[in-house]
Order: sequence, then structure tokens, then C-alpha cells
Amino acid sequence: MGAVLDQGSLLFASIAVMALTLVERLPLSFYLPLIGLAIAYVPGILLVGRMLTGFGVNADFRRDYAPLLTCAAMAWTVANVPLLLANWMLRPAAPAAAVLSLAWFLILMFFAVRTVLGTGSGQALTVVAFSWIGPVAATFLWGPLHFLLGWLASPFFLFYAWYFLGGEIGSLGSGLRTRQNFRRNLEAATVNPHDAEAQYQLGLIAQDRRQFSEAIDRFNKAIAINPAETDAHFQLGRIARQQARLNDALSHFQTVLDQDDKHHQSEILRELGALYIAAGQFEHAANELATYIERRPYDPEGLYYYGQALEGLHRTPEAIEIYKRCVESASTAPRYIQRSVAKWSRLAQKQLRNASNNRT
Repeated sequence: MGAVLDQGSLLFASIAVMALTLVERLPLSFYLPLIGLAIAYVPGILLVGRMLTGFGVNADFRRDYAPLLTCAAMAWTVANVPLLLANWMLRPAAPAAAVLSLAWFLILMFFAVRTVLGTGSGQALTVVAFSWIGPVAATFLWGPLHFLLGWLASPFFLFYAWYFLGGEIGSLGSGLRTRQNFRRNLEAATVNPHDAEAQYQLGLIAQDRRQFSEAIDRFNKAIAINPAETDAHFQLGRIARQQARLNDALSHFQTVLDQDDKHHQSEILRELGALYIAAGQFEHAANELATYIERRPYDPEGLYYYGQALEGLHRTPEAIEIYKRCVESASTAPRYIQRSVAKWSRLAQKQLRNASNNRT
């Protein structure tokens, strides 16, 4: 999926879907699978993702629609090749072949969602599990839509629609082109052996796609060029903490702390506190997080970790107060970040219930 994003073409992917439909001789119009992916399945994934995990439509729709549609079209083509072979050999194919093709398509879409939208495995699995909502809704609405599309297919209407909306329609494909051009420019910049920033930015792209091996390699190259590349050390520490490589994470975080203890708006202290919690060193965690909370008293994630540290020290009444502050901070956060901080509010509420039950 990373290669599709870097080198793929929406036009090629669309032609592949239509060509395979023609070769399979399915009892439907050759363009219908592509239309289904474009107007039902992919928008449905973005909508479900927005509702369940906080990403998707609004500002992200233009950025993510074309890349996700390209990956979905390629996944549909690849998943249906075995079904095509089964049709040729078995005549007609066993129903198991269709089930296996669908399963393979959903597996590929799991990786597409992870790569394009940068979600975790659990979020990607949830989104793909509910991705049937878009196609099912389109099925129920197909009758009225088919009638309406028959009227809208007038050449005059299409001319005026393209004249007035052509720019908006064309901008939907800009997300993939922008990603590819940005990466090409960064790859070109890496020719300069002294450009650590290009390696760092390529590492961020790989990290967003959950391609951690490539991200680690890019960040290490950035550090090799410039040992004072604090951002690269910070991201390497975050990846190591997520992968439970606590000693490596501590080494990178300590380097960041030595270079700038206010790095990333003091988030280095929050990350270091979370690392100490994972290692069971609650006293160190509480010290780092107390300083962080002084500097950023309304960050729900930092408040949640601080509550965990206090709870680990058996300072339950203080932990309860911090969890309450976490919930309040999340509920009063600006609307554009409320979905991203809602996770910490849910976790804090759960810990509040557990802490209250333990006290009683």
C-alpha cells in the first residue's frame, strides 16, 4: 500500500477495475464496481472513521479521498483475480471462491486504512468491520439515485456541472498527487548528504503510515547527519515506547531532555512520564508529569498519565482529582481537537470508576 501511494495512479487503478469487470463478464455494468467504490465504499470508510475514531471527512476528505480510492481500487482488482481464475477453471466458480476474494479484499483494505489514514491496528480493524455501511446504504438508495442519475446524465447538465464544479471535482484527486510530489521532492533532497531535515520528513511519512522499520531507518540517518536533530530522537523514542523497547526509548528521551527540556511544547516530559509508568517507576513518572502539568495544565493525555502515576503510588484521592480534571479538560477542549482527546476522557472515566469502587 505504501508503494501504491508513492507510485500509483488513480486513472490506472480505475481502468484496472473496469477491465477486470469486463473480463469477468459479471452480470452488471462494467463501471458499476468502480462507481460503488467511489461514491459509496470509500466515502463510507471516511465517514465511519470520522464517527468512530475522529479522522475522515471535513478538512481531511480532500487529502485522503483519492489515495484511499486508489488503494481500494487496486485492492479490489487484486482480490478479484483469484475469482476470475476460479470462474475460468470451475465454470461456475464455487461460492467459496467469492467468499475468499471478499476476505482478501477486506484484509487489503485493513492495510490500506492503516497506511493512508495512519490509524492503529485496532482502529483500522474497526473501520473495515463497519465499512459495509456505505454499500448497504447505497443499495437501499439505488432506486431513487438511478432515477435521478438518469435525468442528470443529460449532456447539457454534465457540461454545466463540469463548468461550475470541475475545479472542486478535480481537487479530489489532488491529495494523491500532492503526497507523491512531496515525497519525490524529499527523495531528491536526500541526494544532499548533509540534509538531515529531508530524512526526518521522510521518517515522519513512514511513521504516519505505520511503517516503523522505514521510519526508524530514516530517523537514524537524520541523526547520523546531524546528532543534534532533536526531533528525530524524540520520534525514535516514541516508536521505541510503543514497541515496548523501554531502554531504547529512555536513551532517546534522555538525549532530547539534555538538548531541550521544553521540546515539542514540553511533550518530552509527558512521553518520559508515560515511559516510566510502563516501566513501573511511578515515582519518576510522577515527578516528570508534575512538571509537565505545571506547564500544560489542560492537556488531557498528560493529566491521564499523571493520574496513573499517582494511582501507582497509592495516592488514590489525588489520582481521582486528576482524573476529574482530565475529563473536564477533554470536555472543554476546542471542538477541532475534541475527538482526538476523547480517548483520554474515556480512559479517565474508567479509572475513576475503578478507583471509586476500590475506595468503597
